[in-house]
Amino acid sequence: MENVVLIIHLILALSLIGTVLLQRSEGGGLGMGGGGGATGSRPAATAMSKFTWMLAIAFICTSIALTLISASNSAGSSVADRLNLDAGAGDVQLPDLGDSLLPPSSADAPLVPSGD
Repeated sequence: MENVVLIIHLILALSLIGTVLLQRSEGGGLGMGGGGGATGSRPAATAMSKFTWMLAIAFICTSIALTLISASNSAGSSVADRLNLDAGAGDVQLPDLGDSLLPPSSADAPLVPSGD
């Protein structure tokens, strides 16, 4: 099921890229330029823009579906469970960190002769 939704998602992504690139540029990128009044109003929605909106909504729906599917597949498991590590099975030697993980105190520091 996840593979089918993923393939549909990829097809929608490519179609959405194509339809956005096929649309006519309205000019005035980022709201630059333009005028006021009737000439500055938003143009009527074309069939291409409606189709782009439908593709965008379908893309968002498949994104949410993929998120829900992957969340249900991984419910109750963690990364450590998927690695299947046994405590005594590895040849990894951990370094001896001692009793404390704090840095040494100033009393343990070597004495440095003064430059007088």
